Amino acid sequence: MKRITILLAEDHTIVRQGLKLLIEEDGDIKVVGEAQTGREAVQMTHDLRPDIVVMDIGMPMLNGLEATRQILKSIPEIKVLILSAHNDAEYVEQVAEMGARGYIVKQASGDVLARAIRELQKGKTFFTSSTSNRLNSQCGRSLDRDDVEKRPQGRLTPREMELLQLISEGRTNKAISFELQISVKTVEKHRQHLMQKLDLHDIASLTRFAIAHGIIECGIQTTIVPTTSSS
Repeated sequence: MKRITILLAEDHTIVRQGLKLLIEEDGDIKVVGEAQTGREAVQMTHDLRPDIVVMDIGMPMLNGLEATRQILKSIPEIKVLILSAHNDAEYVEQVAEMGARGYIVKQASGDVLARAIRELQKGKTFFTSSTSNRLNSQCGRSLDRDDVEKRPQGRLTPREMELLQLISEGRTNKAISFELQISVKTVEKHRQHLMQKLDLHDIASLTRFAIAHGIIECGIQTTIVPTTSSS
């Protein structure tokens, strides 16, 4: 029997290792890749082409929502299952709109996670009861245009979303330049446009905005260890 292949995107090593053990317990599911950042998740999905991506929302460098958007835009047949600590209606709505096939909260059991993966592999969707209730409450009505435009995704370009997250994570212009492979001057120009568009004029305000809209998680300090050291 062909095993279901999984890319596991979760930035906390202990959590990721625990999830891998739970996922692979019954033998019909195999984790073929592990991503620690949203950007890694996008690249590894392209490289490995797993059946399903299990994606944490609170990923550094590129949050899980934006990583999901990028994955499904380029590889729409990929199935994405969102893992989140938040049982929030706005998150659930955004996930469904993007095309993710499932959403479960991290408080769910390992059995629920494995069942969700198997359901997605069958071509079905899977939302835990609490998130399903929130999603169903939106059925039968179209989203108000003003509501959509209030979201960062409705106002910002993908590049601006990436920049907002990196700024809010405390990265310098030089570090952002390296990460996005653009010049420092281009970073500064994007930063200026971003602040003008949001009418926010300091990093603290941008960070509060990013937290309020789920682009980064409050209270999580992200450290990325460089792969090479400068001489």
